[in-house]
Amino acid sequence: MSGDSSGAFQPYPGGGLGDPADAKEELRKAIRAHRATRTPRQRLDAAVAFADVLETVPAVRDAAYVAAYAARSSEPGTHVLLERLAARGARVLLPVLGTGLARDWAYYEAGEQLRERAPGRPPEPGGPTLGAAAVARADVVVVPALAVDTTGRRLGQGGGWYDRVLGLVPDGVTVVAMVFPDEVYDGAVRPLPTEPHDLPVHAVATTEGWRRLGVTETAERARTAR
Repeated sequence: MSGDSSGAFQPYPGGGLGDPADAKEELRKAIRAHRATRTPRQRLDAAVAFADVLETVPAVRDAAYVAAYAARSSEPGTHVLLERLAARGARVLLPVLGTGLARDWAYYEAGEQLRERAPGRPPEPGGPTLGAAAVARADVVVVPALAVDTTGRRLGQGGGWYDRVLGLVPDGVTVVAMVFPDEVYDGAVRPLPTEPHDLPVHAVATTEGWRRLGVTETAERARTAR
């Protein structure tokens, strides 16, 4: 596993990508370990910065319906963003995980105390579930990631949940990934490993700003074929 010579923490498989599945696991392990070093204060400050940035993304700022996620402790924090969205009257959809890889959604209400149904699972809203297809109501989708690259490749947690979710997102709906600044990779120099089932994202938001991503033709064909 090699680092970034500029001083930023950006692990990369030392022997190249090789087997994509193995390369993904190597990257996940390194990125998770680095995320775990952030203090609670750093995480809180980052959550505010993420919300500030996402409010400048036109697709988020103007959305009536936003599909987002409730972050776990080491992930880019979303609690500030969720409260701000709900306070301005947006309807916020959050994932509800069923058995296995079952997908579902429920609305988040302002001030709601989310519930952690099992250790390690993301907090969830307590209202009635809406079905997997509810994500199609969203005007924009904000997704978690461990890393993204500038072509739109996304490194997820490895469960495949969001790859299945993104297959239900209508064409033309912007998908924004949230990562820390050093988790944005140059797709021309350090492309992230990808497999046929991986679906791209269209933009990335960090604590420092946001940008559109150049989704590759191959990745876009994979998305529209589903």
